[in-house]
Parts: sequence; C-alpha cells; structure tokens
Amino acid sequence: MRIRIRHSLTAIFGFALCMIAAGTAAAEEEAALSAGDTAWVLTSSALVLMMTIPGLALFYGGLVRSKNVLSVLMQCLLSAGWVTVVWVLVGYSIAFGGEGSVWGGLSKMGMSGIRPDTLRGTIPEYVFAMFQLMFAIITPTLMIGAFAERMRFSAWFAFLTLWLVLVYCPLAHMVWGDGGLIGSDGWGALDFAGGLVVHMSSGFSALVAALYLGKRRGFGSEPMPPHSLPFTVIGTALLWVGWFGFNAGSELAADGVAGLAFLTTQTAAATAVVGWIVIEWLHRGKPTVLGAATAAVAGLGAITPASAYVSPMGAMAVGIGAAVFSYAAVTLLKPAMGYDDSLDVFGVHGVGGTWGVLAAGIFTWSATGAGVDGQVFIQIKSIAFTAVFCSLMTLVILVVLKAVMGDLRVGDEEESRGLDLAEHSEPAYVS
Repeated sequence: MRIRIRHSLTAIFGFALCMIAAGTAAAEEEAALSAGDTAWVLTSSALVLMMTIPGLALFYGGLVRSKNVLSVLMQCLLSAGWVTVVWVLVGYSIAFGGEGSVWGGLSKMGMSGIRPDTLRGTIPEYVFAMFQLMFAIITPTLMIGAFAERMRFSAWFAFLTLWLVLVYCPLAHMVWGDGGLIGSDGWGALDFAGGLVVHMSSGFSALVAALYLGKRRGFGSEPMPPHSLPFTVIGTALLWVGWFGFNAGSELAADGVAGLAFLTTQTAAATAVVGWIVIEWLHRGKPTVLGAATAAVAGLGAITPASAYVSPMGAMAVGIGAAVFSYAAVTLLKPAMGYDDSLDVFGVHGVGGTWGVLAAGIFTWSATGAGVDGQVFIQIKSIAFTAVFCSLMTLVILVVLKAVMGDLRVGDEEESRGLDLAEHSEPAYVS
C-alpha cells in the first residue's frame, strides 16, 4: 500500500512539475513578443512615413520655383506608392530575406513565409518589414532635390524602380541584413539608422544624376529662388519630428538605447542649427531661414548613423561638424565645381552622411572590440565602398535608361513652362 501511495504521489508531483514547466515555457514564448516594443516601432513607422509625405514633399516643394512645385509633390507621392509595391513584391526579400553577403535572395517574395505570429526579435516581422519600408520610401525620394525641375516623370518612375532594386536593397542587406558584407556580420561598420544606407547612398547617387542630366536651363544666369520658404520651414519641422522615429525607432525596442538615440538626435540637430547660423552670420552678414532649415536637416542626417553610439556631448560634436562641412559643401564646393545640385542633396546628405558615419567611429561608446583606431578604419572603408558602389550603379542605371527611353530630361520649352503643366497639366496656383 505504501509503495502505491509513493508511486501515486510521485506521479502527481511529476505531473505538476511538467505542468509548471510547460506553463513557464509558454510564458517565456509569449514574453518573446513585446507589446511595448511593437507599439513603439509601429509609431516610429508612421513618423518615418510622415517624413516623406508631407515632410520632404513640403521641404522640397517650397524650395523649387512655383511652376514646379506639383511635380515635386507628385514624385514624393509616387515614391510612397510605388516603393511599397516593389518592397512587398521583392524589395524586402532582397534586403532581409536571406544570409548572403550582398544579396538577401528571393525566398520572401511577396512576404512569403511570414505570418502574424512570425517574430523578428521582440516584434512581429510584419512590423519590422513595415518600418524598413519607410526607409526604402524616403531614401530614393531624397534624390529628387538634386535633379528637380528638369527630369521627366516617366524617367523618374523607371529610375526609382531600378535604383531601389539594384542599389538600395542590396546596400541595406550589406549593412543591416544577416550575413551582410559591411555590417556586424562582416566588416563591423557602425550605421545605426542609415548614414551609409540612406544618406550617403542618396547623396552620392544624386550628385551623379545631377551631373549626368546637366544643369537647369538658365542656371547661373537667372535667379531661381525658393517660391515658398514657409513650406520649407513646415517641411523641416515635420522632418525633425519624424526623425525621432527614424533614429530612436531603429533600436526596434522601447529601451535605454532608444532613449539615447532620441536625445542625441535632438542634440545634434539643435547644435547644427546654431552652428550654421553663427557661420552664416559671420560669413554673409545675416542668418537666413533657408540656412537654418538646411542646417537642421544636415544635423539630423549626420547623427543618423551615430545616434546610438555617441554620448550627448559627442552628438554636439557631430552637429557642429555637420554645420561646418555641409555649409562648406553648399556655399564653397558647389560654386567652385559648378554642378547644379538643385536643392543641395549632395551637400546635405552626401557630405553630412559621410561625416556622420566617420563620427560614429570617432566618438563611439560601443564595445566593438576593434578599438577607436580600428573602428575608424572600418568606417572609412565602408564610406569608400558605399560612395563607389552607389555612384557606379547609378551611372549604369542612367546610361541604360537613356539608351532605352531616350532623353531623360524634359525639353527646353517644357522646362521653361514648368513641369507642373508640361508633365501633369496642372498649375499649383490659379491666379
């Protein structure tokens, strides 16, 4: 009898332990999904979309002449629409679908194999894909500013498609994807939120496109002032607010690193604005609203790759550097070289992004194991690779498109009338 009782108690005790273990495992599995992290990344996704529409649309729309403002808004709207389609079909898979060194593969075409309960870290993979989509939308759209007021809409459509698939998605994989050549699984380059992937890629590609398409009709001999600086300031404000989702959201978690990125983003942007104003005041006698707006974007772009790797004081250094280097690129380098980068995409994003990637190595707080000197070398190598890769691929795309489509820019008469009427048969303002 005693033996039976013992066996019964043992069985009951064992069953209870199994139930406890199963409950613990279920709790741990359930805890892998963080509602807080998911909510933050969803919010950040909306903030980053706001950066393109309406933020960048208003920023660029105010900087062009009134006869071209609708064309800029239309190009931004097209990016938000068409990039989403391409991203769902193939873009996400190329960028994050596999573990190749330069290419993620096509295993997740059409979001294949992903379900609502599929996780990436502590968030659903659908949410991760949505967040990364917003980066894919804004990056090629930044280039619009370099060849504004002269590129055919159909040419932009084709260029956007090829550039996204052949330049952005592979580079995003190389820096952020599993097994990527440049990022933590490869060289170990630091790019928290897109200095290489977003700002350098768009900035250097934009310069190549501006040089290839040529200058605007009347550039250098006719005044081409912004038609609405209030639009530009409103766009700047929307970009600034949205950038918190851009940088702090890239932690993919609501934690202390996201808090650091939030603080360094604000600090760098604010320092860049103050630094630019002082420089312009001393150089030209008066600070301008256009200069302050440009400075804010330059500071925000520069801190992007370094936002989780530097201290708040390091962020001030990044902001000051952005003001100095971007101001020099816009006011000295561009006039000296004579290229028509209409809205200073290269000077702000190309130069500012390059400085930010380098600064991430100089001022890093992270324990990379490479040491500061070693990390700086890695950053320089990644900068050189990105500049060459994006520039060459962009040139190839433009040459192929011209061979297939003919002239990529509108004719002289259409450019004189303005792209709003020539390309869309609509005026922005009716007198």
